[in-house]
Amino acid sequence: MRQISLIDVAGGIAVVAVLALAPVFVASNYLTGVLTVCVIYGIWASSWDFMSGLTGRENFGHSLFIGAGAYTSGFMATIWFTNPWYSLPAAVVIAVIFSLIVGFPTLRLRGPYFALAMLSASAILQRLCLIFWEQTGGEEGLYGLDPLIRNPLHYYWFVLAVLVVTVIVLVLLAQSHWGLLLRAIRGDEATCQAAGINVTFYKIASLAISAAFAGLGGALYAHYQLQVSPPLFSVVVSITIIIMVYVGGIGSIYGAAIAAILLTLLTEMLRGFGEYRLWIYTLTLMLILFFLPNGLIAPLWRRMTERFR
Repeated sequence: MRQISLIDVAGGIAVVAVLALAPVFVASNYLTGVLTVCVIYGIWASSWDFMSGLTGRENFGHSLFIGAGAYTSGFMATIWFTNPWYSLPAAVVIAVIFSLIVGFPTLRLRGPYFALAMLSASAILQRLCLIFWEQTGGEEGLYGLDPLIRNPLHYYWFVLAVLVVTVIVLVLLAQSHWGLLLRAIRGDEATCQAAGINVTFYKIASLAISAAFAGLGGALYAHYQLQVSPPLFSVVVSITIIIMVYVGGIGSIYGAAIAAILLTLLTEMLRGFGEYRLWIYTLTLMLILFFLPNGLIAPLWRRMTERFR
């Protein structure tokens, strides 16, 4: 297990400072909006990495928690007309409830059951949104959410602060005795069970923590877009997040967050290439994943700072 060093703290402060000051020096509402989405993807990627990266149980339905959090905000805003700030803790609670419903029966089993259950659950929720269109708005979703903070720059700083807290909490958990147990489960689950460790409890608890931050990110996204729609439950969202984590370096958490920000920025920077944008983006990801199986961001940072540790 790798301890947090001063150079890691200094690097984190530098990254946050650059992200916080970028919209100040480049006064552009477009850039602020793009960075807001980048940071929200950072929350989603780091939350996925905490559970799946540490335990080795791939979650192909992370969008279930994201959509649950977003639709919680949507229902509270458009049906119950509550204060939008109340939707943040409510989104966390609902996402955790979904994680317990899916996690209890599937994380007890070995094999691909958990991955398949998560994938199926997110697809079912997406379909239910279309079936019960009178309540969910169908394909168009729910509109008319109130912004949490009306100033786009101030909202971006707020979301960035949430990302920083998310990464700090998850990294500290990963570096603690708890994280050591999760890594041990990934290494040899049978040996952990033989040693008397309640493997199922730790996996379910880590899934609940992962879901909590994903649901919070979903609520933040809903209040940024001011609407929610069924594609938030789609498998494309989950796969996109998984790719971001692998590029960042699985199990690193901070690498996943930075990779999510950089890859989301890359998709925006490539818009000028028109129809070739997806080709370039896909080729870039393929080269990274093929030649750097351990990821790019976290391994590169470790190599750059090795002499200072």
